[in-house]
Amino acid sequence: MLNYALRRVLLTIPILLGLSILVFAFVRALPGGPETALLGERGTEEQEEQIREDLGLNEPIYVQYGRYMGNVLTGNLGTSTRTRQPITEELQLRFPATFELAIAAMLFAILVGVPLGFIAAKRYQGVLDNTSLILSLIGISFPIFFLALLLKYIFSIRLGLLPTIGRLDITRSLEHPTNFYVLDSIIAGDTAALWDTIRHLVLPAIALGTIPLAIIARITRAAVLDVSSEDYVRTAQAKGLDPSVVDRRHILKNAMLPVITIVGLQTGLLLTGAVLTETVFAWPGVGSWMLDAIRFRDYAVLQGGILFFAVLIVIVNLLVDISYAFLNPRIRYQ
Repeated sequence: MLNYALRRVLLTIPILLGLSILVFAFVRALPGGPETALLGERGTEEQEEQIREDLGLNEPIYVQYGRYMGNVLTGNLGTSTRTRQPITEELQLRFPATFELAIAAMLFAILVGVPLGFIAAKRYQGVLDNTSLILSLIGISFPIFFLALLLKYIFSIRLGLLPTIGRLDITRSLEHPTNFYVLDSIIAGDTAALWDTIRHLVLPAIALGTIPLAIIARITRAAVLDVSSEDYVRTAQAKGLDPSVVDRRHILKNAMLPVITIVGLQTGLLLTGAVLTETVFAWPGVGSWMLDAIRFRDYAVLQGGILFFAVLIVIVNLLVDISYAFLNPRIRYQ
């Protein structure tokens, strides 16, 4: 097990190096530049040249990359050309919002998707099974931004049940030592703030978690159907074991292996795919921050944000590989 985990960790080194090169080259290939965003249409060539000189954009590309990687290895992702704030500080402020939203969305997807897939498999080719398949296809193909707007219209404008923007009511005061609002509310012992934070999370989490829910439901259904036909399941049933025991110990336990893998992969995607959701709900996370960086051609923010997300996905995939090997001993032996 230790050798397996060590090999996976070593494999991440060239992956991260290649990702840094691709991110650096991709950002430099974008049309325009920070000088255009800062000066606008009225900027002169001399002013643009001066800004490029100040930002080091006139130096050879390999020199820029070497300097950038030297800063990254020391934990310095640079400074935003628009706000003049260190990128690491802005990530510390914004990433908790994205992380909180992604976890809430994944909890929604798991708590609904796994039971739905399991029940659909147990009612194979029945009305519930066919209905779940149709709903899962709709969930996968439904645009997130349209679903988010629909949820806002129904639950906020028409019914007035849930808030539509932000993480907390602007009239409520709450200390933010961690910037995780749920955790901060618990630390402060403020149940009203905790409830308000959860209410603000509901609609964005549902909008963001719909696609993972559909995928988890389909994978769970397929895995349960596959495991149900195994010899050890038929043997357990022939021995007269209670059906609930067979479902829990033999079917669901073994069917969870591919589901856990999908959950891990989808969690990494949720952390990076919240741009539309955060924009629609005015959620102050990393996604909306990156969108602003694209608008203003903020090279430093784009490089730092994309590289941060790339490292995050690599780490999540690494944890999934290690956990899958832990849950499935056959991988360790191979």
